[in-house]
Amino acid sequence: MSAPAGSSANYFSDLVAVTRRSIAQLVRSPSHSRRADAARRSARHVLQLTAILGAAIIALMYLLDATEIGWMPKRGTPSLWPIRILTEFGKSAYVMWVLAGLLLAVAFTAPALRGQARSLLLGLGTRLQFIFFAVMVPALVGDFLKWVVGRGRPFVGGEGNVFNFRHFGGSEAFASFPSGHANTAFALAFAVSALWPQARPWMLVYAVAIAFSRLVLLAHHPSDVVAGALVGVIGAMAVRHWFAARRLGFAIRGDGTILPLPGPSLGHLKRVAGGASAP
Repeated sequence: MSAPAGSSANYFSDLVAVTRRSIAQLVRSPSHSRRADAARRSARHVLQLTAILGAAIIALMYLLDATEIGWMPKRGTPSLWPIRILTEFGKSAYVMWVLAGLLLAVAFTAPALRGQARSLLLGLGTRLQFIFFAVMVPALVGDFLKWVVGRGRPFVGGEGNVFNFRHFGGSEAFASFPSGHANTAFALAFAVSALWPQARPWMLVYAVAIAFSRLVLLAHHPSDVVAGALVGVIGAMAVRHWFAARRLGFAIRGDGTILPLPGPSLGHLKRVAGGASAP
């Protein structure tokens, strides 16, 4: 059966409209009346987290970083191949490419749908936008910190010197602090758990496993992975507040607590997928 005249034009005009709306909702002025309460509550949590983990980072630098190197297997050990595969799941570029692909799939599918099916899919798209930016923002901050701090990776320079710094060096050998993989893993874990709290235990296991893999592979010191986790969580928290202040994916209670809005269920998404593929 031939397509109705003008259907392609309608699809592409809808695609442009969906794209414009998705961008506009991200940059519009915040409208939630409780956003200041949420900001104050988040600021308290950030200060507490920074104080606790900041103290832990300093303690690790002086008390554990040098010792921990000797506990790990030699770099390049053949039996570590499963750890080398595992650690790739925390690479920011890979995670963001997957999220970008999912966002594109939503963008190109939504114009073909109507009614509740489109609303459900766009609701999922808003949540994917949140996860994407919750990973991207701390990743960019982490890259900047790597450049400023310039800490040498384990054994750079021929010995396990944990205070080997070359500030503003910009080389991969001096990009140990903070860990980019731990940053990405904990940002992703926070973002997914913020939307779907029932996934929190599994996401925590994922984040810890990625952080541990960086130690086993002698890519980072323990203080590096703790710093990466700190940057990842704080960055994801900032993005969550940005979305909540614009009533995107989150609600704010009277005490400033940010809670996820009810989202598309698995059954709803299956029906959307079926509607998209139906003749």
